[in-house]
Amino acid sequence: MKRFLLISLTALLAFSTTSTKAQEKQYDDLLVKYVDEKYEDCLVRAERYTQNDNTKKDPLPYLYMSMCLYEMSKIPKYQEMDEYKKADRDALKWAEKYRKKDKNLEFFNNYEDYWSELNTMAQETGMNYYETGPKGMSKARRYFDSMTSYYPENPGGWLMLALTQYNSNMAKDGDESLVKYTEALESAGGIARLPLDQKKLMKSALIHYAEYLDGKGDTSGARAALETGKDAFMDDAEFKGAYDSFH
Repeated sequence: MKRFLLISLTALLAFSTTSTKAQEKQYDDLLVKYVDEKYEDCLVRAERYTQNDNTKKDPLPYLYMSMCLYEMSKIPKYQEMDEYKKADRDALKWAEKYRKKDKNLEFFNNYEDYWSELNTMAQETGMNYYETGPKGMSKARRYFDSMTSYYPENPGGWLMLALTQYNSNMAKDGDESLVKYTEALESAGGIARLPLDQKKLMKSALIHYAEYLDGKGDTSGARAALETGKDAFMDDAEFKGAYDSFH
């Protein structure tokens, strides 16, 4: 985590030297609090910026809200506090708000390590809910919906969102998410070009998608789904087992 903090610090300081006057707010106070792991103090200051008429349109305070809440979600002291017991979900919500403010992705790519960590948390939690069956489907849908909101370029997130929607009798929404999945995968240039965290989600999503299609009697569709991941995942025992079961 320290490596991520130092990278973020370096990236932000480097960016601030070239940013335009309109985006020159560097939020050094938030950066210092965050690096010093004073997350609650950073959170309070960041929230003030999101409520101030002069700064509420700036993306970075929303990003700091998300990052602080994510770190707090891992600390026992905060886990025991009612105010922060849903800090992981709140981190996703603030990430969504951040993405809406950073429409031109001026800061987004400077925080790849953070997105990887947040994605990993969201997809593992969402997948755990999904695998519990109908009782966990609405919660799973919430996590994958958040993922596709703050990181719509993530194809596995769209595929899992589609599956949660299909399993919740939301066929039209599922169809729309499936289109988004195809678009995101094509835009990424294929599975091989995805970041590692997204590849992991894609592998699981393709297996679950094949199982879903097979359960609907569409065995050929299940085979086609797994063919999508053949080149990327055949060295993985779990994927190979699923692939072989349909061939």
